[in-house]
Amino acid sequence: MPLFAYEAINNKGQRETGEVEAANRNAAIIEIRNAGLKPTKVTQRSEAEKKAATPAAKEKARPADKAKRLKGRVASKYVAEFTAQMSVLIDAGLPVVRSLKVLAKQQKEGTFKYMIEDIAESVEQGSSLSDAFNMHNRTFDRLYVNMVKAGEAGGVLDTILQRLADFLEKAQRLKQKVVGAMIYPIVVMSVAVFILTGIMVFVVPSFEKMFKDQGFKLPLMTEILVSVSRGIASWQGAVGLVALILIAFGLMAWGRTAKGTRVKDKLKLKMPILGNIIKKAITARFTRTLGTLVQAGVPILESLTICKNAMGNVILGEAIEKVASSIKEGESIASPLSETGLFDDIVVNMIDVGEETGELDKMLLKVADTFDVYVDVAVESLISILEPMLIVSMGGAIGFIVIALFLPLVSLIENISK
Repeated sequence: MPLFAYEAINNKGQRETGEVEAANRNAAIIEIRNAGLKPTKVTQRSEAEKKAATPAAKEKARPADKAKRLKGRVASKYVAEFTAQMSVLIDAGLPVVRSLKVLAKQQKEGTFKYMIEDIAESVEQGSSLSDAFNMHNRTFDRLYVNMVKAGEAGGVLDTILQRLADFLEKAQRLKQKVVGAMIYPIVVMSVAVFILTGIMVFVVPSFEKMFKDQGFKLPLMTEILVSVSRGIASWQGAVGLVALILIAFGLMAWGRTAKGTRVKDKLKLKMPILGNIIKKAITARFTRTLGTLVQAGVPILESLTICKNAMGNVILGEAIEKVASSIKEGESIASPLSETGLFDDIVVNMIDVGEETGELDKMLLKVADTFDVYVDVAVESLISILEPMLIVSMGGAIGFIVIALFLPLVSLIENISK
């Protein structure tokens, strides 16, 4: 029996594609309409295309290591770019499957390319786009999947994808700023540690031998320097370094456990200076995520559950869970949010105003914009303070070494002059 490929519009106004076997084109159109679809394009497949479309042929065409290739990680910037491009293609009227195939062709060989091809194949076989994304939940998280589902339900998939792309791009920019801001201090500290270790291991022992040959008492600063140098250069120092590395790895492993994560997240929020910046950054993520979900039409309780998992901090996540429980009992968002004591008054008040005026999504996004600016300024200010502090610290350490080494030399010169 001939095979017909079709493009149709479902009862939600969305475009769908698929294949149907029928005696002729008219019979195919009747079968498509009986399925509750309005066909817009129906074309007969050739025998070669029909064979290629069979599940056995598709399975054969797949790479043998497809499952392995789909397990790789995808950078968030590629997901943001893909989402923005997908939004433009759908807004231009292209069917979902064709849009996915176009974007797959643009990708370089790798995990993401195979992933998009797999999503296109799933949608072509009748799966919804959100379910196809959910099959790759390591790359497309719950926030992404639920927003796409809301876009499918409301027939505004292009708009939702654009909002999602904006959200991902802003989150990516913030992450890049924080990471970029930390590069300079890390490089300076690494260079400083490398230089100071070299001086302590190779330079100070030479001076110690020279001073010992002269046989006079070393000043206190020099004795301290020599003791530290011996400790670093000896086997005890190597054992101590290995012990520190093991302790660090042990703490990292413990930090991945439920109890360790809780303690780590609690300490992050209580850190001086940095704790406030972290809290503001997480608050911005929470309000932007919640605002975007509410704007997309996702129910508030489901939105809060998604936000809880997207917070990145167990303590604040638990606070959001309490807010959701209070809402189930009929309370507003602002009141239980204030009771947690973890959110600033401006956040609570703006959410309260948003609930009263019916513009909660706009208020949440305004809070997110405000806190994003605060985090940017705070990070830049912190870096501007850290730079001179690091330079002064490194200069102080080198100055101490220089003075400690030159004090005996001064005494040695005075003895020779006498």
